[in-house]
Amino acid sequence: MERLGTVLVWLLVTATLAAAGNVEYYTQRIAPLVDPAKLATLGTRGANPRVQKYVYWLEIARRDNTDPGTVVDAALRSVGMNNAPTAERTNAAMLRNLTIAERLGCLNAAGLEEMKRGKSPTVLRGPYSGDLLSVDHIIPRAVVPELDNVIANLELMPLRMNESKNAKIGQRQQDLAKKLYKAGLLGEQGYQTVHRYRSP
Repeated sequence: MERLGTVLVWLLVTATLAAAGNVEYYTQRIAPLVDPAKLATLGTRGANPRVQKYVYWLEIARRDNTDPGTVVDAALRSVGMNNAPTAERTNAAMLRNLTIAERLGCLNAAGLEEMKRGKSPTVLRGPYSGDLLSVDHIIPRAVVPELDNVIANLELMPLRMNESKNAKIGQRQQDLAKKLYKAGLLGEQGYQTVHRYRSP
């Protein structure tokens, strides 16, 4: 019995170390994609391909029995995102995009291959089937350019739906602006711009 207990403890320790190793592996691949310091150096819509890429890695982690939420938390900590509200908003956006890609049927072999290269996979489920899965700025960059490459403001969306949005500001955009402002991801001027903006 004592020997069995020793074996079980050894198996548990081995599994724990393996899981920690998996998290580190995926953290190293995702962290550079969402590092605010690197994102700040990118040009217009420069973060868009990175959204596709981090969703790819989160899905691969999940298939490797590694919790995507744990990987995201570790990746954000590794790039110095230690402010709780900032990390929370970014974490939520990243996991939401994984869910969106899954629900739209984009995580098949062909879709993952596209996302791995930062490209748009094809939507295979729902009314926008056959469309490309694009990256949308929840708060339009035309309204607040400073949010152009902020991960918490980027959301996967079928291309036709994205194109129909234009530069609209509604309740969702106003609510997000408030959260981003409190998280330190949106400045005072940008926050006021969203709340004063009148959609065309």
